[in-house]
Amino acid sequence: MPELMLPPVSIIVLVACSLLYSFLNGLHDGANTVATVITSRALPPRFALWMVAAAELSGPFVFGVAVAKTIGAGVVDPQAITVMTVVAALVGASAWNVLTWRLGIPASSSHALIGGLLGSVITRSAFRLDLLHAPGLIKVGSGLFLAPVVSLAAAYVVMEVTRFLLRSATPRVNWFFGRAQLVTTIGLALSHGANDAPKTMGIITMGLVSAGLLPEFGVPGWVIAATAVALAAGTLLGGWQLIRTLGTRFYRVRPIHAFTSQITSGLVVFSASVTGLPVSTSQVVSSAIAGVGAAERFNKVRWRVMREIVVGWLLTIPATAVAGGLVFLALNGLFGS
Repeated sequence: MPELMLPPVSIIVLVACSLLYSFLNGLHDGANTVATVITSRALPPRFALWMVAAAELSGPFVFGVAVAKTIGAGVVDPQAITVMTVVAALVGASAWNVLTWRLGIPASSSHALIGGLLGSVITRSAFRLDLLHAPGLIKVGSGLFLAPVVSLAAAYVVMEVTRFLLRSATPRVNWFFGRAQLVTTIGLALSHGANDAPKTMGIITMGLVSAGLLPEFGVPGWVIAATAVALAAGTLLGGWQLIRTLGTRFYRVRPIHAFTSQITSGLVVFSASVTGLPVSTSQVVSSAIAGVGAAERFNKVRWRVMREIVVGWLLTIPATAVAGGLVFLALNGLFGS
């Protein structure tokens, strides 16, 4: 009987940290997916969470994992990657996700992961910026920073068109918007699962390649399954502080707002997922909710809340870069390179 070969301890730690990050990502960003459908009372909260968790679990299998390659092979030079730099990035990003979750700020888990990775790699290489891939960073940056602008503008247009088409409708149309959210919420959740889970898949695969356990970058099936399950499990618990922020602090979300914002954000995240462009679901959904409210009445939106969220977005990459660098220094001091 052949001897069972166990992976090195460092790889077990890497996978455990990655799955923890994916779980926190689901807890943090999954709230964005269900916020409007719950606060508009279209679906019971527990049913909505189970439905969204199942859709997010299915997302990578339905739409693929193109985003994994962008994160895992397009941002930094593979020679700069070690298991320790990846673990440091994950710990820094996870700590930021916990902090912003507790504060009820819908910050970007995607920004956090990128920031943590940049911080740990730059610290390990003694600030060698030539190890960063400019095309990959531009691709990541364009997705993370342009997506909310596109989402806000598109949501504004979609809401205006919807209101024009329904200008003679009676209040009974809310019944349609409530039922239609079954479809739009599932679509958004599938897109979220196909965009956010592959980010963690890319990180795990990056570590496996750096450890010599994979000859080249290619996401193994077990990585896809484990990461998707962790994301869905986090979503199932529900980030209730974030749900309240998105569903009530902007304005009182009604079924028409929920429906139009879900259509817009779902299309934006889906388009990004199939083209391998990593985006922040929290940014996209927050911007869509603001755009929909502005289309109905500009001063309807509490723009102060949006400013607070934007400040959180802007702080995420610098904060997690510092965190990733500090965690790497701590790990390096304890265990060596």
